[in-house]
Amino acid sequence: MSCITFLEYLLDEKYPTGRLILVLDRASYHKSAAALAEVSLFEHRTMVVWLPAYCTELNPIERFWRHLKDLACANQIWSGMEEVIQKVEQVLLQQNMPDYEYRFMLSKNI
Repeated sequence: MSCITFLEYLLDEKYPTGRLILVLDRASYHKSAAALAEVSLFEHRTMVVWLPAYCTELNPIERFWRHLKDLACANQIWSGMEEVIQKVEQVLLQQNMPDYEYRFMLSKNI
């Protein structure tokens, strides 16, 4: 689904009369002329909040990548990529175990 299609669905179908706050990052498809034109059609009932250009603190996946790197790769010497891949796969599997001591969890107090 394209950004424009999603905005049309959101603003025309899902919330046809409601007021909305759109939180957008600065991806090229969010800043395109077409996307900005679509949002401007509804400026009377929308507020756009632009995230900083690159802000790892606001993107949970960035924290997971750091966690994965710390568990699987940091401060270790590998003989080849196969070992790295095996360790990363092991850590990823462990992340799905509810009792795993180092499981990555997001808290509401981010």
